[in-house]
Amino acid sequence: MGKLTNTYRNESVHDNCVFIQNRWFHIELCYSGCVDSVLFTTPLLLKLHTAHTIHVLSSTPALVSSTPFSAFLHKHCPVVSERFSPTPWCWGGRLQTLVCAVLKSRPPVTYRNELISTVDGGQISLDWMDNKDSATYPESSTRPTVLILPGLTGNSRQSYVLHALNQATRRGYRCVVFNNRGLGGEELLTPVTYCAANTSDLEHVVHHIKGLYPSAPVLGAGVSLGGMLLLNYLARKRTESGMVAGFTISVPWNALKSAATMEEPLNWLLFNRYLTAGLCNAVTRHRKVLEKVVDINFVLKAQTIREFDERFTSLMFGYKSCSDYYFDASPDNKLHNTAVPILCLNAADDPFSPQHAFPLTTIQSLPNVALLSTAHGGHIAFLQGLFPRGESYMECLFGQFVQAAFEHPQDIRKACGIKDEQRS
Repeated sequence: MGKLTNTYRNESVHDNCVFIQNRWFHIELCYSGCVDSVLFTTPLLLKLHTAHTIHVLSSTPALVSSTPFSAFLHKHCPVVSERFSPTPWCWGGRLQTLVCAVLKSRPPVTYRNELISTVDGGQISLDWMDNKDSATYPESSTRPTVLILPGLTGNSRQSYVLHALNQATRRGYRCVVFNNRGLGGEELLTPVTYCAANTSDLEHVVHHIKGLYPSAPVLGAGVSLGGMLLLNYLARKRTESGMVAGFTISVPWNALKSAATMEEPLNWLLFNRYLTAGLCNAVTRHRKVLEKVVDINFVLKAQTIREFDERFTSLMFGYKSCSDYYFDASPDNKLHNTAVPILCLNAADDPFSPQHAFPLTTIQSLPNVALLSTAHGGHIAFLQGLFPRGESYMECLFGQFVQAAFEHPQDIRKACGIKDEQRS
């Protein structure tokens, strides 16, 4: 029995050897005149190889945090201490990201939509999952609320949002999804959209939620660009955020470094151009309103996210350059201003958020921020199991952290060095 490598399907027989090549493995076997015996043992070899692959790829995620916060997480979020085993046939960051987009299931959800007006005459679409049948929190006024912020062009229909909703609602909590302007199916009433650095709409939404349920704690959960927005908001509002904790998945820590990574040829081919097309489609959908402030035809010629941000986002929000916008949008330089417990999940092989941009030194010096990093997982994927259609590692971690923050508020504040008078 010989070597295992990563190639494609091709079977051939030469002399006294049979070569069986598969998309995920290559087995070279020697035999003595009987190919049938080799074929008979192949299923067993496949099982052994799969088990070997899972063992090799699985590892315990690295947790960077203060000692007290780490102890809290290990006690109340057991998945932190467990080995993460990515899907054995889908473990590379790019492949995890692509497969997740295609295979991940979308649980059925019935939302209650609410449109709220903004001070500039615009409107924001909120999708609520009220969870009125919650046995744990039957009283609506005190039912904990999870505020979910989707990614770059995402909304409440994304698979990761729907699975997160399931995790939260089955624990008895209420959920509300904050759709960025123009992405929730609503009309754009003013020539203003959204960006990772502008937190005014999020502040308005939090104020609205707290006005409806002043006695209900709120936890913010942001995904990708939604995570950037959440962290920037928590840094600017500090002790006045109105949130008890924050959770992020696959946040790009440094926008400039993420842009550079996304412009690498393969990443541009697989991801960047499609995301840019999605941004351009959103502009086209609201063309009549947006053409008052930008050159639409010039914007629609953008081939990368950076070009789009140069021609559209940075101009709309008053930045002198795209570099200025990216610096302002990057949460890595603001973490020290946050004042609530925050857990962040990233993968080292994320093609959107490069590992060298993780602010490890900063996080090590902060009592209230923790970064959990897996070796594999891609961008908003973290797939596991042979058929990764259901809940993944990121949703399991999300559910456990949300429950820990809501059910043990005093313990988590103490672990993060937050005094009661600092409470949001």
